[in-house]
Amino acid sequence: MKKNIISVIVAVATLVIGVLIGRSWVPQHTMESGETAANEILYWVAPMDPNYRRDEPGKSPMGMDLVPVYADGAEADGEVVSIDPTLLNNLGVRTALAERGTLPRRIDTVGYIGYDEDTLQHIHTRVDGWIEKLATAATGDPVVKGQLLFELYSPTLVNAQQEYLAALASNNTALRNASRDRLGALGVTDNEIRRLEKEREASQRVRVYAQTDGVIAHLGVREGIFITPATEVMSVARLDRVWVLAEVFERQSAWVEPGQTATVELDYLPGKLLRGTVDYVYPELDPKTRTLKVRLRFDNESETLRPNMFARVVINGAAIDNVVHVPREAVIRGGSSSRVVVDLGEGRFQSREVGIGIESGDRVAIRNGLDEGERVVTSAQFLIDSESNIDSALKRMERSQ
Repeated sequence: MKKNIISVIVAVATLVIGVLIGRSWVPQHTMESGETAANEILYWVAPMDPNYRRDEPGKSPMGMDLVPVYADGAEADGEVVSIDPTLLNNLGVRTALAERGTLPRRIDTVGYIGYDEDTLQHIHTRVDGWIEKLATAATGDPVVKGQLLFELYSPTLVNAQQEYLAALASNNTALRNASRDRLGALGVTDNEIRRLEKEREASQRVRVYAQTDGVIAHLGVREGIFITPATEVMSVARLDRVWVLAEVFERQSAWVEPGQTATVELDYLPGKLLRGTVDYVYPELDPKTRTLKVRLRFDNESETLRPNMFARVVINGAAIDNVVHVPREAVIRGGSSSRVVVDLGEGRFQSREVGIGIESGDRVAIRNGLDEGERVVTSAQFLIDSESNIDSALKRMERSQ
């Protein structure tokens, strides 16, 4: 019985040794033919941890496919990342197609409502004097044409009136005309001159009246203040027409020109779009904001649009034909280059450098690096791109060792 057990043990040991020798044996002709160098897989490594190695395909601790390392030291393309479908779902990865077609030069910007400066009237005096009576007390007060604005006492005007009265009494036509012209040059109205001719009495106060309907846009004086011709007493502006001043980024400044259609939306009037056209493009950029000012003009008979209201402005520029474009959120912008993450299918992704063109609304033109019909990642692309960059860096480090 004991001899039978020993015989069985010897047979099993002989079988195991034979199997091991058979697995380790490589045919001589294979080694000589040189077929092992380029395509033989040495081991499998985790994309995020090169120290995690396995002898067969599988998953890394992060749930990503292991990457093969070949005999020549070259891994699979380091820019291609494979992600488990479950992890993709957890990341919320969304994709969109790269499309070829017409891309309108749409400018989305902001602006502010301002007075129509063509209707703005600045009021100055032509002589020194004192404001004796101020009929308008505050900025924003409404005025009508012909309404008294203020009364001015000026010794210069009093003397000019007395000189004109003396010229009238002398019956000297040339002197009378010269005195009358001097009063007009000093800002005395024709009505005041006719009153002077009729009453033959100089007025100590000269009245100044509004020349147009509107509101007081600026009030720079108070009663009793001494003013000079350089003093801006007040300004009057009309509200039946207003400007919308929009700010256009420098990179889009070449897209805008007078006559283009535009829409304006205000928080004051939610859901209502005001449609107008570009009235004027200013010749220079703001040195602080690096933006170009664009003017739109709107009628405001109801006076619902108030100066300094915030406005969202869309200007429709000329379109570009036959261009590949992707959603704006798909582009990862770097310091010297831009990239997109391309969905290769079956959970594989590739970070690819692209040349971008114009940005219009929520779309960006792609000049090179991406073809029509390829699918790009529009959410979670930063995570995938970071994974690809780390993988590529690790690959370069291993090759340099």
